Amino acid sequence: MGRDLAERFPVAREVFEEADDVLGFALSRLAWEGPEDELTLTHNAQPALLVHSIAVHRVIAERLPEVTLAAGHSLGEFSAYVAAGTISLADGVRTVRRRGELMLRSGQERPGTMAAILGLDDEKLEQVCLDASQDGGVAVAANFNSPGQIVISGDVPSVQRAMELAKSAGAKRALPLNVSGAFHSPLMEVAVPGLQAQLDQVELAAPKFPVISNVTAEPVTDPVDIRRLLLAQLTSPVRWTASMQRAVALGVKEFIELGSGSVLSGLLKRIDRGVSGKSIGTAADAEAFPA
Repeated sequence: MGRDLAERFPVAREVFEEADDVLGFALSRLAWEGPEDELTLTHNAQPALLVHSIAVHRVIAERLPEVTLAAGHSLGEFSAYVAAGTISLADGVRTVRRRGELMLRSGQERPGTMAAILGLDDEKLEQVCLDASQDGGVAVAANFNSPGQIVISGDVPSVQRAMELAKSAGAKRALPLNVSGAFHSPLMEVAVPGLQAQLDQVELAAPKFPVISNVTAEPVTDPVDIRRLLLAQLTSPVRWTASMQRAVALGVKEFIELGSGSVLSGLLKRIDRGVSGKSIGTAADAEAFPA
């Protein structure tokens, strides 16, 4: 994750070095060398993903066309606010590290899981989740990723029941996910006070460009709203489909995905084939941009 960027571009290396200093350990070494099972723990993965995205952003920032909007999926929303100048890199790294610790602890205190449901529309799946939430259990839609691709989250028995009900309701597939907790569900409520305390320590500036909130699927510019919505995001679904549709409605025709992988660009193709998406994550990608 980002090693080739750091080796090729001094500005990218500086991002990784600052993150290492802020956290007090070599996040860069973990991101570049692993071990993978340690890197994928959410309290490590979240800062690593943010740092990679910001390293890419700083490498290509001067070559970007005018940015009118930004958005990020779950953790990526914090990356978007760092890119927009709302949150400093140091505060962003500290905050997502703390967010990851709190989410991991929440999963340990109240074990939960997640599953991807393919081929079922939003309304049917929400009814499935309601039917599966029995005897105090919880199953909710957590990530509306694209039409027909929704991730559910909640207690293990409730999510397992929802998977079976979804297949009975016509879902093409129901796939359990390897996660450490029921993210973006009420089970994360125990993490809210800790994240609020962390966010209260962070100075937020008005963003250089609006960032679409995961919670509302609407652009946000007021730091008061930003703080509130970043906290609410912890227990609320990621409305990614609606967020991309809103961006398109506001006139965005070109989307650039910064950081690891190209998942969001793939989702965009399923949401709206009339717009273009490009992913930039490697040194080669950055050197070729904007071609």
